[in-house]
Amino acid sequence: MPTATPPLPPGRSGRRKVAFLGPPGSFGEEALLTQGDVANDDLVPLPSMTDVLAAVEGGAADLGFVAIENSIEGTVNLVIDALVFDHHLLVQREIVHEVTQNLLVRPGTTLADIRRVVSFPNALGQCRKWVTNTLPGVEEVAANSTSEAARMVGPGDAAIGTALAAKLYDLEVLVPHLEDHPGNVTRFVMVAAPGAGRVPAPTGHDKTSIVCFQRADVPGSLLSILAQFAARGINLTKLESRPTKKTLGDYCFIIDFEGHVSDEVAAECLRDLHASLASLKFLGSYPAAGDHGASIRRDAQASWRDAEEWLSAIRADVAP
Repeated sequence: MPTATPPLPPGRSGRRKVAFLGPPGSFGEEALLTQGDVANDDLVPLPSMTDVLAAVEGGAADLGFVAIENSIEGTVNLVIDALVFDHHLLVQREIVHEVTQNLLVRPGTTLADIRRVVSFPNALGQCRKWVTNTLPGVEEVAANSTSEAARMVGPGDAAIGTALAAKLYDLEVLVPHLEDHPGNVTRFVMVAAPGAGRVPAPTGHDKTSIVCFQRADVPGSLLSILAQFAARGINLTKLESRPTKKTLGDYCFIIDFEGHVSDEVAAECLRDLHASLASLKFLGSYPAAGDHGASIRRDAQASWRDAEEWLSAIRADVAP
């Protein structure tokens, strides 16, 4: 069952409410602030990512911002499962944000003083080797977010989190860059409740996310799903299985692929999948992230204009 919608403070007139995992100073807030169009919105920190999703579905927030995948730890299962099984929300965009983990302590604390390390479980996982090698035997404590961990720091404690949280909670960065692998990035998504106009327009550099539920677990069932994409030359960017929570061995498949539901080839693929599967859940078509996304979209839009002008010129010569 979905969690109850958390109460939110009233927003300023005419401004969107954007919920994110709080308290202030989380990586979610750090990533959210990279989006120029949220500068005039009301940013609302909530205690958990399930609270964020519930607030959006319940209408208490206009948009929600949650982490969905990390390059070291993989999928944030709590969020994926909530989007697949508990909520009906549509992805509006994805943001890939570089994550730098820092060891945060009270001023004057040394490594020798630390007896407990607190953080969000995914953040702890991203720094597993460093913690094991540098602080062997310390107690690891899970928090709802990296910023909540920063608020929990007491004598003998350390938190793993953002440099922003250190500033907000009067801590110091004892050790920066704790992550076990360079290029540590997290994929975030912005979600909204479904409705007219809630599927972003195609940009030429888009991604679509769906969930495929099989009629039965039989040999070749996954192959038949993948064949629909292969036959149309559609590139998959992610394929993951998740248990359906019904019986042991019953799985659904979460698929991200390049393209937009308004593209004819993508629409045809989705139509055939819907006809052949027990159920197909649409999670959204949205602008894809990437270093070259803006230029790809710009080039695609220029190509569309050229093609439209070319076709219009030919059609103008058609006899009445």
